[in-house]
Amino acid sequence: MSVAASQGPVGLGAGDTGDGGPAGTRRGLADRLGLARLSGVYVWALFIVVYAIWIPHTFLTVATLQSVAADQAITGIVALGLVFALAAGAFDLSFATLLTMSSVIVGSMMTAWHVPSALAILATICAGVAVGVINGLLVTKVGISSIVATLGMSSLIQAVIDRVTNGGEFVTGFPASFTRLASPEPFGIPVLAIYLVAAAFVAWYLLEHSPFGRRLQATGAGVDAARLAGVNTDRMVFVGLVASSAAATIGGILVTSQIGSVSPTIGTGYLLPVFAAVFLGTTQIKVGRFNIWGTIVAIYLLATGVKGLQLGGGEGWITDAFNGVALLLAVSLAVIGQRRRGGSRILPGGGVWRRRRARSTPTEEKPS
Repeated sequence: MSVAASQGPVGLGAGDTGDGGPAGTRRGLADRLGLARLSGVYVWALFIVVYAIWIPHTFLTVATLQSVAADQAITGIVALGLVFALAAGAFDLSFATLLTMSSVIVGSMMTAWHVPSALAILATICAGVAVGVINGLLVTKVGISSIVATLGMSSLIQAVIDRVTNGGEFVTGFPASFTRLASPEPFGIPVLAIYLVAAAFVAWYLLEHSPFGRRLQATGAGVDAARLAGVNTDRMVFVGLVASSAAATIGGILVTSQIGSVSPTIGTGYLLPVFAAVFLGTTQIKVGRFNIWGTIVAIYLLATGVKGLQLGGGEGWITDAFNGVALLLAVSLAVIGQRRRGGSRILPGGGVWRRRRARSTPTEEKPS
């Protein structure tokens, strides 16, 4: 018998057979604990324990719990929409400015133009969906990369914001019927958190348990293979971008109701946290896939980490630093994981590029 054979599977030392040896025991324990899929939950619990010991009088309070739940609900709603775009293989870089535009439009309609709040909300949603439709048409019909199309759209939206706000004026003084959208706390639970949970269940069903969701994810996983299987990939990308815009629009309306005023730069603070949460979510629950519950775990993991550091005396820049590190770490883990699994498409958007290139070369190149 050879030495390699006596050592069991390649890469294991003597006695580490992967079944009953130390390596196998460690793997079995990790599987039982769900470390591969639930690492974020364990890190989240660790944050809670550390902050509870470090700053118990400020961290372990109902006010802190309510603050984190309410503040992150809007981030979560916006992130759910972005999940649909990324799952279809399309980037949306316009959602943050669209959130600001929605806030500005709904606020200006109620204050400057005296439009009833219900009509202002409906008109704002229509405007936001229209932006998603334009993004979708630019990508699927014109053939522009989703990154370029939504980045250009973001610049156009910023021009609209500057025009409506006269270069940066704040808008305030909304009717009570509008501010009540985000203020109730039934049984002490912020209503925004309830909105997020309801939206998450709907999004989870659509993405994970419907034919539409399977076609959407198939498009993001491999646009050419999905098309050969009969999936209308253009439609999936289009719907993903519209969903992202619709969620950002709803987020803009809710944040305006929550804070009772409009800032021309309010959406900027959502860009990094949303992307960080969505990409970190690919390392949780459904590893290697954009998914709803992984995103929710990531949002509150990041929020808890930031909140604890702020309560502990951290300066204002700590939020951007924390989210930036989380985003880089999440993307790095996703890239490494895909390489280990033999995946060829590291990030969303690659499928869109390949589809356009394939259409522009109808004849097969001959090998040189």
